[in-house]
Amino acid sequence: DVICFLILLLDLFNRPHLLFANCSGLDLIFGLNALLRTSENTWNSTNAELLLKYCESRQYVMSWELGNEPNSYEKKAGIRVDGYQLGQDFVHLHQILQESATYHSTGLYGPDVSQPRDHHKDLLTGFLETGAKAITACTWHHYYVNGRDTSLEDFLDPEVLDTLATKINEIVESVSPGKKVWLGETSSAYGGGAVGLSDTFVAGFMWLDKLGLAAKLGLDVVIRQVLIGSGTYHLVDDNLDPLPDYWLSLLYKRLVGPEVLKAQVLMNSGPKKPIRLYLHCTNRKSTHYRPGAVTLFALNLNKNEVTISLPAHTANSTIEAFVLQSAEIGQQNLYSRSVKLNGQVLKMVDDRTLPPLKGHELSPGERIKLPGFSFAFYVLIEAQAPVCK
Repeated sequence: DVICFLILLLDLFNRPHLLFANCSGLDLIFGLNALLRTSENTWNSTNAELLLKYCESRQYVMSWELGNEPNSYEKKAGIRVDGYQLGQDFVHLHQILQESATYHSTGLYGPDVSQPRDHHKDLLTGFLETGAKAITACTWHHYYVNGRDTSLEDFLDPEVLDTLATKINEIVESVSPGKKVWLGETSSAYGGGAVGLSDTFVAGFMWLDKLGLAAKLGLDVVIRQVLIGSGTYHLVDDNLDPLPDYWLSLLYKRLVGPEVLKAQVLMNSGPKKPIRLYLHCTNRKSTHYRPGAVTLFALNLNKNEVTISLPAHTANSTIEAFVLQSAEIGQQNLYSRSVKLNGQVLKMVDDRTLPPLKGHELSPGERIKLPGFSFAFYVLIEAQAPVCK
């Protein structure tokens, strides 16, 4: 359930981009051009081999992809590549990498198909028949809705959120057991995002639920579209000011570990449950919490406050709460491009300094109250979960 950020680099080999990845602790994955074809419609690797030699000479550390959304090649470029041939192209690239002193053990990811339906399924099936052994992880893309005709209600609809589980299961069932599956590109709405929605507070419901559900169903990595620039689903605006999903991502990375625990919601709310819960070990890299701590994160898709009662064996744990709400009040609050943490609006201290992201401590036995249209992280400090030690 690691979050990575997909960064559109116009000039990768301008060294500051590599310094950015290194100082941010990010792994750089570069997509090679799969649309350079021979007369037999196989991948022409001449350009890629020159590029690899250059990268070797500069000792750049990176992994690789080949192409992007191959199911769209015919529509966008007039070139049809079936899954069987695409798999062979990846085997070819894998062989080239194996012969490299620098990149022989580097990652190779693909095929970066868009979400499964009809022809896309056939392309992925064919690719896996010939190319599965060449890739480190199988990658695919997911967006819930079309950004051109979606609505605020879609972003809060449990049925819309549940469609992700169906897509994940279809992909996982297609891939050989033991092969990792990544969400190689994802956000709320395709087509560049939904104007007035994808960069606002309400988008956090789709984003946080996706992180929880993807981890629960076994995906190893979720790559967010996009950090800055393209469309309206960016995490940072053109002035480099963080948007709501940035703060949500930052808290997730700090508080949530990779180990997924079972959590179940018991409530009488009809088929559309407005409360969604996920439970993980707390991030063990945090020195602030003792071993055995767990992090519960919850989403309230309803306007009414709810009370969450914990099982008896955890009810006496001290809880640190991080509640995120829109920075605005009234009917337009879900459209806000600012967010409050425990009542305080989050913003940069200066151009280089993040604010302290402090939790609010609840007394042992105190009930958890989750406000309407909010999401929150609750760290159960004394949970003493054996798997989290």
